[in-house]
Amino acid sequence: MKKVFRVIILVLLVSSVLIGSSIKIGVVLPMTGGVSSFGQMLWEGIKTAKELQPKVLGYDVELILLDNKSDKVESANAFRRLIEKEKVIAVLGDLTSSQAIAGAAVSEELKTPQLTPSASSPLVTAQKKYVSRVCFADPFQGEVAAKFTADSLKLTKVAMFMDVEQDYAVGLAKYFEKTFVSKGGKIIRELYKSGDQDFTAQISDAMSKGAQAFFIPGYYQEIALIAIQAKQAGFEGALVTGDGADAAETIEIGKDAVNGLYLTAHYHQDSPAANKNAEMFLQKFSQLFSKSKPSSLSALGFDAYMILLDSISRANSFNKDKINEQIRKTANFPGATGFITIDKNGDTIKSVTMVRIENGKFVYDSMINP
Repeated sequence: MKKVFRVIILVLLVSSVLIGSSIKIGVVLPMTGGVSSFGQMLWEGIKTAKELQPKVLGYDVELILLDNKSDKVESANAFRRLIEKEKVIAVLGDLTSSQAIAGAAVSEELKTPQLTPSASSPLVTAQKKYVSRVCFADPFQGEVAAKFTADSLKLTKVAMFMDVEQDYAVGLAKYFEKTFVSKGGKIIRELYKSGDQDFTAQISDAMSKGAQAFFIPGYYQEIALIAIQAKQAGFEGALVTGDGADAAETIEIGKDAVNGLYLTAHYHQDSPAANKNAEMFLQKFSQLFSKSKPSSLSALGFDAYMILLDSISRANSFNKDKINEQIRKTANFPGATGFITIDKNGDTIKSVTMVRIENGKFVYDSMINP
């Protein structure tokens, strides 16, 4: 009798995940609020992937998108709703590190795979069993940016503008500073908070102390404003940023002031990391979104979806633990952003693409391997 009861429970559990001929995958992104542009780009990449691969193990994929409104509390609530009420088998998201960390607490509690396309802080995956990422992490990104500034630009004194309210910015700044100082460089710290509009005091202080470059590990709104105000103040040094600047809004807001800016990026369509999936992504994206150019976030969204479905296929199961295990066994997956390996800690080993802005366009500069 007990055996029969267990079988009934198993059937009920499976039926809660498989509705008709579809399986549910959750998506949590900032579709409104401060970083909504990022959310829109990432969602376009996920939709591109779904167009190319709408089924897994014979079932239709049903994507359930929830907007976190660019808010950490909303992120946690969205993860809980998707897992407990919608019965998703995995969640793609969240986008920023702060939002992903909030969602991770729920993913761990409810033992559901979370695959973030773009959250790069080490805290996102630290001591987590069910949280993995497809982007490179900030320690490597910060190291690359610092080495590029010291070795390629040959600079020795940098003013670092840090958003103290963003885990991403604080972490990236930490790793940039560690590497830059180890190479004999000097750092001038300039602090601000998300949403600030006036950076003239920090810029004036940095210039008075002889800064040769500004490193701005934040997001596109503040990066563009700092660039504009730096140009107005007569600053002629270099501008270097992280992947938070990889958005069309950086150019739309910053205009001529961001020409010459360098950033660490996950993707550029002219990079040499070509493979069949990268070609399929570019072709399908151009068909679906003819008025847009694929960004790093679109490519990362594409890769996250494709890796999740690949993991489900390799697991040959909709069991969450088996899917999670296969995510962390991903090796040399040919993604739009290059070949991706996810280690046992949920972190990705992959290359960094250096991009610069020239004449209002993102231009491929170089690729730096792990």
